[in-house]
Amino acid sequence: MRFAVDEEGLGDLVGPPRSAEGYRAWAAEQATAKAASDRFQLAVEAVDTGETVGAVGSHQADARAGWFEYGITIGAEHRRKGYATEAAVLMLRFMFHEHRYHKCQVRIFAHNEASLALHRQLGFVEEGRLREVVYRSGRHHDVVMMGMLADEFADGPSAS
Repeated sequence: MRFAVDEEGLGDLVGPPRSAEGYRAWAAEQATAKAASDRFQLAVEAVDTGETVGAVGSHQADARAGWFEYGITIGAEHRRKGYATEAAVLMLRFMFHEHRYHKCQVRIFAHNEASLALHRQLGFVEEGRLREVVYRSGRHHDVVMMGMLADEFADGPSAS
């Protein structure tokens, strides 16, 4: 719930509001649900404290075509400490190397400069912009589509 509130503050949450009890029910359901192929959600923890600082997940995956889409969120008080970079690299390494996917794509709100910068640093390439595709808080927002191929990850700065 804390992460959703943080994302809402950035203007990045698209889903309807949910009560605290609704979040608890959703979390309980997710904790016992069987993984749907290569779509999953994981907690991001601080190694030194074990505190949950965010989440990363594969939202869509098409094993036949060889692509997946993922998302990441880090709590406001934990940003700019390297958690997003480390979680993203681990996700990419797992999906590219262990599951042999060919391409990763992400959708980022155009106003989320921090996420755009992170993904550029990781080696993602802007592939397009969906103009005014999301309606939120009384206005339409652009979404930037970014992608990375497995060989770009293998050759890029985030591979090591």
